[in-house]
Amino acid sequence: MDGVVSSVAYSEGRRLRDVTIDDISEVLKEPGVFVWVGLQDPSDDLLGQIQKEFGLHDLAIEDARAAHQRAKLEQYGDSIFLVLRPALLSADQMKVSLGEAHLFAGPNYVVSIRHATPSTYEAVRNRCESTPALLRKGPGFVLYAIMDFVVDQYFPVVDALESQLEKLEDEIFGPVFDRASVERIYDLKRNLLEIKRAVAPLVDICNRLMRFDLPIIPEDGRPYFRDVYDHAIRINEEVDRQRELLTSALEARLSLTAVAQNEAMKKLAGWAAIIGVPTLVAGVYGMNFKFMPELEWRYGYPLVMGGMVAVCAFLYVRFKRSGWL
Repeated sequence: MDGVVSSVAYSEGRRLRDVTIDDISEVLKEPGVFVWVGLQDPSDDLLGQIQKEFGLHDLAIEDARAAHQRAKLEQYGDSIFLVLRPALLSADQMKVSLGEAHLFAGPNYVVSIRHATPSTYEAVRNRCESTPALLRKGPGFVLYAIMDFVVDQYFPVVDALESQLEKLEDEIFGPVFDRASVERIYDLKRNLLEIKRAVAPLVDICNRLMRFDLPIIPEDGRPYFRDVYDHAIRINEEVDRQRELLTSALEARLSLTAVAQNEAMKKLAGWAAIIGVPTLVAGVYGMNFKFMPELEWRYGYPLVMGGMVAVCAFLYVRFKRSGWL
């Protein structure tokens, strides 16, 4: 059936057999059996069939059908509905986008739905089937395995963003800082914000899963969610660290730019003062007065020129010593 990736029944940590969607409700009646169904971009008709077979809540199905949900955990009776936002990195590693994964979990079933997420859960299923002792814990362990898989995918994305940050730091403190650098800073801040939006709710979700108000999570399975919680905290802190570094580096660059502009203004002001002396003298003698006694004096011209050079030299030395030139 289109949209169905897998539909498997398990018992005592062992894979029993594949089951069709129509037979799920009958299989769930068998003692000690749970069913794990994987879906990829299911149609409305398929979701309606899944709702009927598992008895899922209308509001949860509505969220799964609409997609574009925030990461969250909701409880409906003895079942839960969980939304995760896997991080996807573009081929050029310059843009982060968020996929979407929906999980329905009950006492004897798990339904995993992927929207716009290319990575499959085949590795997760193989991992669970290779550890029967853990798979025997039931849907709670499957839920942990999927969450752990999604959260671990954040690490390479965050590492790629850190590499971008290091390159940007070289540009920020380098001699060339242009419009393209500013655009890359904005793109990196936006990517970090996307990761933050996906990871931040996981902390509260894991806290909820570690408590005792969710009956589908066995007591001996709660420590596994602590591992997911630790990973979410690490990613959250790393994203915050990178955002702070980027902001601090940009502020430092703006400060350096302001200092450089101030130095340039000081030099311009110093040269303007020096040039102002001959300009003043030339302005005085450029006035068209008839009676200017020194104009007839034999030594008037060399004295005025010498005076201008002496004053300009004096101002140059003083400005140079004060650091203005």
